[in-house]
Amino acid sequence: MTEYAQSPALRALVEEATRKSGLVWVRGTGRARPLWHVWLDGAAWVVGGGPGEQPLPEGLAAGARAEVTVPSKDKRGRLVSWTARVAECPPGSAEWESAVGELKGKRLNAPDAEAVPERWARECRVLRLTPCAATTDLPDASAASRPAPSPATTRGPLPPALGLRRRRG
Repeated sequence: MTEYAQSPALRALVEEATRKSGLVWVRGTGRARPLWHVWLDGAAWVVGGGPGEQPLPEGLAAGARAEVTVPSKDKRGRLVSWTARVAECPPGSAEWESAVGELKGKRLNAPDAEAVPERWARECRVLRLTPCAATTDLPDASAASRPAPSPATTRGPLPPALGLRRRRG
């Protein structure tokens, strides 16, 4: 890892790549998860953990460290990785209000678009991921891992009607 504070070029790369990326991969203590975010005031802000919102990785708690990997928007490969200090923002604070204002604008298909801030204050966590170290020296090995177990996956045969062509009359 390169000393983040002493490298203006690396800080600029982290900011620009993270700002332009639609999602980042975040690893707390468990497996990495893709999270949508906004870049605001020198940090990535994420919301989640509540019903109907994105699940947050294990170990993503205030005062902890997290590994963030930013994919290239066009090639989807790793562009830069950085270590973040995690801070949880209390609902109602000025910092929370500005972050939620930005996050609300990026939240797609919210079931309750106007009441999102109130629901996030009750049920979710708003986290600030502040970069403290970064690297562009990425390992040659793939970071791919097996998909997380899910009841949504099926391994059975295809339904009989799938793939059949409709006859013309």
